[in-house]
Amino acid sequence: MVIDVAADVDLTIGSHLVTKRLGYAHHGVYAGAGKVVHYAGLSRSLHRGPVQEVTLKAFAHGHPVWIRQCPSARFAGREAVRRAYSRLGENRYRLISNNCEHFCMWCLHGESRSEQIDVWKLRAIDVLDTAVKAIRQLGSVLRIASTPKTTQSISNSAGSVRILDAAVQVSGFRTPVSGSCSC
Repeated sequence: MVIDVAADVDLTIGSHLVTKRLGYAHHGVYAGAGKVVHYAGLSRSLHRGPVQEVTLKAFAHGHPVWIRQCPSARFAGREAVRRAYSRLGENRYRLISNNCEHFCMWCLHGESRSEQIDVWKLRAIDVLDTAVKAIRQLGSVLRIASTPKTTQSISNSAGSVRILDAAVQVSGFRTPVSGSCSC
């Protein structure tokens, strides 16, 4: 459900609110009376901010806001809000380990976690895994290329590479293999 922050919407206190920002989603806990408790973090500038109470309009910062449903929340309503206010003023924001989503999940579920950080970590692992495989393949090609007077082929899912007399032939182009780079 997208919330119209300009309208007088009857929100349930303790609701987990989310609003998109450039490259991430910002999270807060609805405290009632048009107020949201959130970890300001990097939501407004490159300087990290503390846990604070702001208006719903300030939290939205001109972006749509929606409610993230939390049917399995351990803490709800006033108890979730009490937990949020217990950390008011805390200034230990860390993008990877203590951000606005970690804060909301702690308020509602009793454990600090961030799904968007988990997704970013998985993407980073995939990128690193792909890079390591590419470096290993390149190392294998270069070792074969340095063997004098050989003609060998290497095949993989990306195609094939032929090594001809210390030269690498890829897709019909012949490139001499040398020990220096002309970059």
